[in-house]
Amino acid sequence: MLTRLTGTLESADDALTITVGDFALRVEAPRYLLDRLADQTGRPITLHTRLDLESHNQGTSFSPRLVAFATPDEREFFDLFTSVKGLGTRRALRALAKEPSHIAAAIVAKDAKALQQLPEIGKRLAETVIAELSGKVDRFAGELAMHQLGATARASVIEPARLPPAAEEALAALIALGDARPEAERKVQLAMSKAGPDADANQLVNTVFGTGV
Repeated sequence: MLTRLTGTLESADDALTITVGDFALRVEAPRYLLDRLADQTGRPITLHTRLDLESHNQGTSFSPRLVAFATPDEREFFDLFTSVKGLGTRRALRALAKEPSHIAAAIVAKDAKALQQLPEIGKRLAETVIAELSGKVDRFAGELAMHQLGATARASVIEPARLPPAAEEALAALIALGDARPEAERKVQLAMSKAGPDADANQLVNTVFGTGV
């Protein structure tokens, strides 16, 4: 499999054209990389590649598609991104209009609205991306991208909102009874909305079991 190539960048418009010796190769790339390389024509370049076979006519014929990335990490992010149901290679190339770190930060923050700003990504697909890639792309989320998501999104990722003392006590009780923390937090939040802000831990726990939240 072709995993890396070095040549001279001839053009970067809807795809990259790379000259390698006497050969000129047409190499596809995500939109963010095409934009990044737009002013680098005429320069030597090394790209990390992935070779796909695109199916035609219900799988009776195939054509090769060489896709390029600036680093192995960017290629690995693409591999994860295209593992999401509904995101094939062609669609993913158009969708990746922002750097992987920005997209990974949106996934970490569970920010579906940020993902919907990408081409090809609607509300349902944004939610699917978050559901399938949460916990898998954290290392790709750069600090700068996290900052650009805004203070609210950063707070949800870096420092979760603290519960009142009574709610924390009720949360601990539910976890001790066998609930996973995310489910226990959901129940306590609902109990707080039903029992009121002045409810103590016992009232919150009784609300959870009394209303089946």
